[in-house]
Amino acid sequence: MKPIALPAPPALPALSALLIATLVASGPVYAQAQGTQTDQSSQAAAPAPGRPGRYELKIDNVRDGVLYVPKGYTENVAMPLLVWLHGAGGQGNVSDNMAALADEFGFLVLAPDSRDWTWDAILGQYGPDVEFIGQAIRQTTSRYRVDRERLWLGGFSDGASYSLSLGISYGDVFKKIYAGAPGVMQPIEANGKPPIFISHGRQDPTMPIDDTSRKFVPRLKNNGYEVTYKEYDGRHQLPPEVLREVIEWFNKK
Repeated sequence: MKPIALPAPPALPALSALLIATLVASGPVYAQAQGTQTDQSSQAAAPAPGRPGRYELKIDNVRDGVLYVPKGYTENVAMPLLVWLHGAGGQGNVSDNMAALADEFGFLVLAPDSRDWTWDAILGQYGPDVEFIGQAIRQTTSRYRVDRERLWLGGFSDGASYSLSLGISYGDVFKKIYAGAPGVMQPIEANGKPPIFISHGRQDPTMPIDDTSRKFVPRLKNNGYEVTYKEYDGRHQLPPEVLREVIEWFNKK
C-alpha cells in the first residue's frame, strides 16, 4: 500500500516492527490457571481476573503505566481493549471519567507511559515506545480475555499524534483510531484501513486547528480512510461530552 504523503520518519527497527503485529496475530495466551505468565517482563503478581480497578503494569520501575479493569469484566467474555496515550510531559492515566465510561460500555483501558517526556516518533525515532506498548499489550492479553477485533488506539495532544502515526502504520492490528487535537501525523507506512475519529477545539493555541486537523482530515479521506471529524468550541482540552461521543463511536460495530 502507498504511504500517507508525509515526510518519512526514520525506519522502524525490525524487532519493533514485528512486535505488535505478531503478538496480536498469534492470538492471546490467557492465563486461566492461577495467573500463569508467559512473558518474563510481566512477572509481577496479576490482579485476580474479574476484580475491577486500576493496576500498575509493573513492567518498568521508572516509566510504567496503568491498566483499568471495568466493573463488568468477566473472564468468560472477551472485552475490547483501548490503548490510551498521554500528552507531552504526562504519564499513563485513566481518569475517573474514562473509568466510568469503561464501566458503562465494558472495555479495558491500557495507559502506558512513554519512555521519554513524549513519544519516540515525535522525538524523531520509532523504537522504544513501540516495544514497550507491545510488552504492555502482551501482558494484558496474557491476563485478560481481549477481543482482538476490538483493539483500539487513542490519545490526546502528543498522544493523538502518536495514535495517528502508529495506528495508521499498524492499521491491521488496531481496528479503530482516535486522535484528539493531534499535532503531527507521521506513519511509516499504511496497513489496513481502520476507521479514524479526529476531534479538535477551534480555539486551540497549542495545536492550531488550521495547521493540523483541517489538513489531516482531507488527506486521510483522499487516501481512502473513513474519517469521523468533530470540531468544537474550545482550546487545548478534551471535553467530557466529546470523550463520551468518542467512546460511543468506538463501541459501534
